[in-house]
Amino acid sequence: MSIEINRYKCGYCGACVGVCPKGALELVETWVEVDESTCMACGICDRICPVGAIEVMK
Repeated sequence: MSIEINRYKCGYCGACVGVCPKGALELVETWVEVDESTCMACGICDRICPVGAIEVMK
């Protein structure tokens, strides 16, 4: 399982970073980094993204 972030859609608001229960997402300058070893693919970030830029791949 992994997370795909569409960098063209992402507005870099940081909403996903704030809701990740494992802290697997980090806002770095103008992109969002995903630590796939920490991510549990719960989908909270996908649901909170206001522009639909995140997709959980199962």
